[in-house]
Amino acid sequence: FAGYISQVLKNYTDHACDGEYVSLRCPHRTTISIQSSFYGRIVPSHQMCPSRYPQSYATLIKEDVACSVGTSLQKMLDECQDRRSCQFLVNSRLFGADPCPGTGKYLIVWYKCRPNEYKSKVACEDDKLRLSCKKSMVIAIYSAIFGRTQGGGLECPYQNLGMPMIDCQSATALQLMIKRCHGKRSCSIYASTYEFGDPCYPGIRKHLNVIYTCDNTPFLLPVDETQPPALNSSMEPVGVSTEMALLSNILAAYAFVT
Repeated sequence: FAGYISQVLKNYTDHACDGEYVSLRCPHRTTISIQSSFYGRIVPSHQMCPSRYPQSYATLIKEDVACSVGTSLQKMLDECQDRRSCQFLVNSRLFGADPCPGTGKYLIVWYKCRPNEYKSKVACEDDKLRLSCKKSMVIAIYSAIFGRTQGGGLECPYQNLGMPMIDCQSATALQLMIKRCHGKRSCSIYASTYEFGDPCYPGIRKHLNVIYTCDNTPFLLPVDETQPPALNSSMEPVGVSTEMALLSNILAAYAFVT
């Protein structure tokens, strides 16, 4: 269970150059939730996805390092959202019109693994949010937002006296909710700026939206996968420990054999 929760909380990153396959996978009982996507080129080819053409040919073409395709996120949602896994060949034809012909491009995808069964609770600013699970089950926090989102918080009407409706979210909400509630049978917290700080302009009414699951486990190892995606030189996600990864692999193998 600890490995399962570690994989659920983790922010995944995958990338592929033109002509390569991109492959996204999530563990058992979860599905892919696309967070963001980029297709194009914003760094020189010697830093990422080198040109396949001979150097003499490449020097004849000025490489475009300000090239991006606006349809990449929608394409990833169409191909992979809510699936256990997905794989496809990356090329410019998938994303419509090519904004920079002759420039080799690449795809980078940020995603999480969303539990198949989850609960969602919302508390308006200064109200108390209470989470609870049945006996012998514990809370596993999946996501937490404190602030204001354009498409959310219908339970908390927007009252801002003429301020524009913009997104503003606390950067520490998930970390705080995990610290306060993760692995417990019940917990409570006030949706207040005292707890989360104020990520919005003064006068904007905020709300706390938490998505969590309940699962039965006799123990819960500590997990710290709350930071945004960090990339090393190979563009692989960083953050999960070797021990946790090993435990995850063992549990995944056991689940597969079962």
